[in-house]
Amino acid sequence: MSARKSAEPSPESVARTNRQRLAAQEGAQAMLDAEKQAADVRKNMARLRELRQAREAADATLQASLPAPIPAKRKKKAPQ
Repeated sequence: MSARKSAEPSPESVARTNRQRLAAQEGAQAMLDAEKQAADVRKNMARLRELRQAREAADATLQASLPAPIPAKRKKKAPQ
């Protein structure tokens, strides 16, 4: 019966530890990237909302400044 009593980890366990460490780092980076992209999307949506609201306000002001349209008179039907 030969039991390992060395303090050195096996190459497999070292490789597994390295893979786990890299996966954790890549996962953290992916989360940061996703959060940054979400923040960029929210910022762009806010910008577009402000532009739309400004355009709608300008359109409402223009409509209010125009005179009311004169309704067209109905033409009488010609007798048959």
